[in-house]
Order: sequence, then structure tokens, then C-alpha cells
Amino acid sequence: MHPTDVILSPVISEKSHDMIRHNKYTFRVARSATKTEIAKALKSLFNVDAQKVNVLNVHRKQRRMGRFAGATSAWKKAVVTLPKNQKIPGYFEGM
Repeated sequence: MHPTDVILSPVISEKSHDMIRHNKYTFRVARSATKTEIAKALKSLFNVDAQKVNVLNVHRKQRRMGRFAGATSAWKKAVVTLPKNQKIPGYFEGM
């Protein structure tokens, strides 16, 4: 897989923003991505070494808009811990 196919987007929330102080970054990743693929994609995209990669599946949730029922799609989230001397440049610096 190409690195941009593995890491889809950063997850922007209050919790993920607080975790940046502890060098933990949260990403939305491909459903078929493994921990080693995520670490290699981070190395090639951002030139950082992943110290630890935690992965979890976010299950779909039922949503309603009036009488219409639907569901959000399921997705996979990765929380990546970096060494203390490394940061991911760019998108996360303004936060």
C-alpha cells in the first residue's frame, strides 16, 4: 500500500488535541492497515519514528434525522506515540 492510502487523515478532537502534549498523534487509517504499515507510512510521510502504535476499530453508530434512520460508517483509528525529541510538522503546529 502507498503511504497516503494507509494514513487517511488526522483526527481533530479535544481529546486528540490534548494528547499532542504527550507526543501522541491520532490518525484515521485504512481498515486493512496493520501497525507496521502505519509505522512505515509515518516514516515515509513525516520522517518520524513511531515508538508505539495503538489501533482500534470505531464501530458504526445509529443516527436519526426526524423519521429517517441511518448509520455512520465504521472506521479505524491509530494513536501513534513518538519519541520525546520528535514532532510531526505542519498540520499539528497551529494547535
